[in-house]
Amino acid sequence: MTLQHTPLDALHRELGARMVPFAGYDMPVQYPDGIIREHQHTRQAAGLFDVSHMGQLVLRGAGSAELLETLVPADVVGLGEHCQTYALFTNATGGVLDDLIITRWSADTFFLVVNAACKVEDIAHLRAHLSGQTLEVLEQQALLALQGPGAREVMRRLCPEVDTLTFMHGQAATLDGVEAYITCSGYTGEDGFEISVPAASAEALARRLLAEPEVAPVGLGARDSLRLEAGLCLYGHELNPDIDPVQAGLLWSIGKARRPGGAREGGFPGAQQIFHGMVNKPPLRRVGLRVEGKRPVREGQAVLDDQGKPVGEVCSAGFGATAGGPIAMAYVQRSLGEPGTRLAVDVRGKALPVTVAAMPFVPQRYFRG
Repeated sequence: MTLQHTPLDALHRELGARMVPFAGYDMPVQYPDGIIREHQHTRQAAGLFDVSHMGQLVLRGAGSAELLETLVPADVVGLGEHCQTYALFTNATGGVLDDLIITRWSADTFFLVVNAACKVEDIAHLRAHLSGQTLEVLEQQALLALQGPGAREVMRRLCPEVDTLTFMHGQAATLDGVEAYITCSGYTGEDGFEISVPAASAEALARRLLAEPEVAPVGLGARDSLRLEAGLCLYGHELNPDIDPVQAGLLWSIGKARRPGGAREGGFPGAQQIFHGMVNKPPLRRVGLRVEGKRPVREGQAVLDDQGKPVGEVCSAGFGATAGGPIAMAYVQRSLGEPGTRLAVDVRGKALPVTVAAMPFVPQRYFRG
């Protein structure tokens, strides 16, 4: 299979990135500083991520909000202009086909960012449900993420108009002479921005951002450890077609208007199954795990109770550089999911002690004004 390349491919190589295949793209997993230093730099200053492999889509036309509400449980009709919402494409059994971010650009225009690994299926899914609307795939747009406590100061210097932009809001702006759409969002738990720009302008803009003293390039390895510490789901790990929003701890993603008794109750795939789970609670729940010692656990390893009986499975794991040791997320039996519960993980036949932990593992620092 021939890998695709983002508009920043040459820059990644110039910066000494180690490139790996990811979701059909050749992507930087780390730079010479290494994953732990990149992770720490993002928490302490500002990291620049290339997320141009993500799908950027624009849905236009009368009834676009209502159309989206037939596919996701979020409150799209009630979304304000230039406001964002996290959403889930659900299936007929309430499982998750993908998670995405929806931004309302105008009354009947929506900007969607979907996962790279799912974007072909997501585009087909949306097109199959169009009823007079149009779906544009922004193939000539790059997407950069500037994340960390220093990100806002950098943007203040280069694009003062977004200085007051708050979490899950966006606006069109000019950044260093480039027309961009900038949102206050990200995947690290930090304050930060995602910047959609024409592909032809992406490298020059990335170089301009990297010239700022706070900013360093960060690869997919640290992106994963940062999102894990922030307790954020990754599609294919915490989310899949067999996991519903109740199991995943994502009830907050179901808009109040879409819930039982709400103004627009249900109407999305799997609504009744999800509503049933809200009342009766599924047998498994997503939890955080802190691992005793320095030995890591791995995705797919069994979680054990105090009798050595399998009671769940690890879905993501890694070293939490800010959390101070190995951490993981897992699905475990609901009765064993309270923080402080002592469990174990089967690591090659040895029971490695773990403790259920509240998430996020480190405080989220989104800017809310």
